[in-house]
Amino acid sequence: MLIRDPVWGDIALPAWSAALLDTPEMQRLRRVRQLGLAYLVYPGAQHSRFEHSLGAAHAAGMMLEAVGRSRDEWADAVIAAALLHDIAHAPFGHTFEDERPILPRHDTVERMARALRGTVGEELAKLGCGDRAQAILTGVQDVPAWARDIVAGSVDADLLDYLRRDAYFTGVRQSYDERVLQSLALLDGRLGVQLARHGRIRLDARSEVLQLFRMRYILTERVYLHHTKIAAGAMLAKSVELAALQGLKPATLYVLSDDALLARLSGGGFGEDAMHLAQGVAQRRLLKRAFVAGRREIGEGRLAALYAQLSPADARRAAESEIARAAGLAARDVAISCPPAPEFREMRVPTSLPEGIYPLDAPPGGDAETALLRDRYRDLWQIGVFAPGAAAQVAGAAAREYFAL
Repeated sequence: MLIRDPVWGDIALPAWSAALLDTPEMQRLRRVRQLGLAYLVYPGAQHSRFEHSLGAAHAAGMMLEAVGRSRDEWADAVIAAALLHDIAHAPFGHTFEDERPILPRHDTVERMARALRGTVGEELAKLGCGDRAQAILTGVQDVPAWARDIVAGSVDADLLDYLRRDAYFTGVRQSYDERVLQSLALLDGRLGVQLARHGRIRLDARSEVLQLFRMRYILTERVYLHHTKIAAGAMLAKSVELAALQGLKPATLYVLSDDALLARLSGGGFGEDAMHLAQGVAQRRLLKRAFVAGRREIGEGRLAALYAQLSPADARRAAESEIARAAGLAARDVAISCPPAPEFREMRVPTSLPEGIYPLDAPPGGDAETALLRDRYRDLWQIGVFAPGAAAQVAGAAAREYFAL
């Protein structure tokens, strides 16, 4: 089966993949945007998780070729797992999983096992590679480490596709060279990067790998954590939290599309406040930054304590209500974003060096460049308070007083 893709060109997928792609569960992903609310900042960011799934399966195939496993008994299972790796995503998934945690992550065993029921599960069971693909995705059976690494590891098929795809559709002029695939290798059974040759470090290979992580940082800084996207996400997540108090069951989100969720919240069936916030997102009437606490401003220890304080949903709502009261606003007009500390797990990819096998970011003697990149990535960790633009200054002062900062 040949599919024309704007990022990779022609994608060749096995004929058996058509049965998986045509299931209702996979077709739903056509209506779930890859970048959630980023389209409010980058109008071209309308690409879906369905497109990304195709690209991830294609990237998985290239990785299998690169490490000499394209004819392995697990090869088809790896491609199937890459195709289905986002099957459990809720609409605006990372908004509710990371930026303002409401739902467990989509890749937990429970979420993935639930998503693999129904029609997609029936079709998967008909395939010779079905049981192995499900094992890769759920982790409930023994799986070769390299097979799982290609689907959900440090440098994996997901990363190779979303970096290119997100940059393309947001217009961020960044990319990487496919020569990085030539550096991939199996190291003690794990997918890693071969950086040693003739007793010396291959500087060109190292540069290609580091370009992946520089690109990851730039997209995180400019797109994934853009303050307008985060403001919209805080509003939408608060709308879902308020709707849950009025009877919306968070688990029902798993089968909805982006627009279906926005329509449901905007319809007024879950209270005026939830409706007001959802309509604000749908019509791009967004709250503005009133207060930001970052690692550099208040220190990592204080930021971690603030995150722990605000992690429970009821604690967030209590803080929002008190800040709103002090600023003379309605409680619905203050929204807090409190993501957990970011992880740069990709930089832990195993690398073969002249001294042995070590994580890329922890070679013997250390590495200043990877340490700097990891530190800069850590600096992106922020907790934000958002309020109407006209009241942003007074709300910011109320937030600083509330948090004793």
